[in-house]
Amino acid sequence: MYDLIGIGIGPFNLGLAALAEPVEGLDALFLEQKPHFQWHAGLLIEETTLQVPFFADAVTMADPTSRYSFLNYLHEQERLYKFYFLERFHIPRREYNHYCQWVAEQLSCCRFGQQVVGVQRKKEADGSGYFQVEALDIHSRERQYYQARHLVVGVGSVPYLPDGFSSHPTEDVFHSAEFLTRKERCQLAKSITVVGSGQSAAEVFLELLKEQSTYGYRLDWFTRSKGFFPMEYSKLGLEHFSPDYTRYFYQLPQEKKDCLLPKQDLLYKGISAKTIADIYDVLYEGSVGGAKPPVRLMALTEVTEVQALEGKEGYQLTCLQREQDEWFELESEVIVAATGYRHVVPACLRDLRSLIRWDEFGRYIVSGDYQLQLTEEIANKIFIQNGEMHTHGVGAPDLGLGAYRNSVILNQLAGREVYPVRRRHVFTQFGV
Repeated sequence: MYDLIGIGIGPFNLGLAALAEPVEGLDALFLEQKPHFQWHAGLLIEETTLQVPFFADAVTMADPTSRYSFLNYLHEQERLYKFYFLERFHIPRREYNHYCQWVAEQLSCCRFGQQVVGVQRKKEADGSGYFQVEALDIHSRERQYYQARHLVVGVGSVPYLPDGFSSHPTEDVFHSAEFLTRKERCQLAKSITVVGSGQSAAEVFLELLKEQSTYGYRLDWFTRSKGFFPMEYSKLGLEHFSPDYTRYFYQLPQEKKDCLLPKQDLLYKGISAKTIADIYDVLYEGSVGGAKPPVRLMALTEVTEVQALEGKEGYQLTCLQREQDEWFELESEVIVAATGYRHVVPACLRDLRSLIRWDEFGRYIVSGDYQLQLTEEIANKIFIQNGEMHTHGVGAPDLGLGAYRNSVILNQLAGREVYPVRRRHVFTQFGV
């Protein structure tokens, strides 16, 4: 009987596992269907970096002395002086992935290759209960059963493809999350269209732009947004990604939260200023001597339909320039859709649906301490990781707040303050 079972091992549950390890009297297990830790493998493009400082590792913001910190990783890798002379806060994305793999390899509570296929709540004779977790070993196909008093769901989000894109062959029309695995296909194409305006779209476009002169394809980039704008990255703006703002946002009425979130896109959906500058530099270099490479960037442009061409390779895109209300069409052999991610309720929770409370839009109802609210008063708790943006705000998916959320969760499980959760972290006062 475990005290806690974590479903999914992404950065947040990995951090929870690392912070839980030294807690006396807490027996935890974390299950992940992938064979090993892998974070956005299709977007580990060379020279891309995290958009948060390296302090947003698995543990530092809760316990800077932990042996699972990024700085200790560098020390163990004999790279501490190299990093010291690098003088950067934002580390390569590939290095962050390798760091997380290093943490996962040291934690005996993390088991990979275990697909959680079902969870049931079992009642005991004395009225107490527990969760039974059914997992399928992806190699042996054997079923394993585990028991736990509490659960934490950390399955993250899944790539989202609009209906018009998802009906076509995935080697030609695919989500940006698959970019590196489809890169060779891009190199063989005569034309490529990137759709979207966030950081992923910009990084894919930049990588394709840098190789355009080698492979000779036409390159288009469309977004419905008003422009290719930078993410808000001022020091005071960043204070929205703090426990202070999370607490403020949580206290707002849900109707107000739902109105507010779409207006905060540039806090988390824009492009880094450096990536925009890098794109502009490559475009400028390509224009030397009056050259005009076949490149087009268009904002305020929505791709409304994608149809396979008859008798030849490629697809016809029907597009609308929303401000001019003008329609146009173009042909493209490959389409990369950087169309974001969606949070879905994992199928393994189907037997718990009647136990979990849902709002009118079918979303979890989440308490301030990251518990799912239940239809029964029971001692068994279910916690959520990065599935609570609608209740807790834009900081939910932010790596820098993962250690704070894990501190809140672990303090509840331990019944004491294992990791201090302080009240004031930033200069801005949110609310009266």
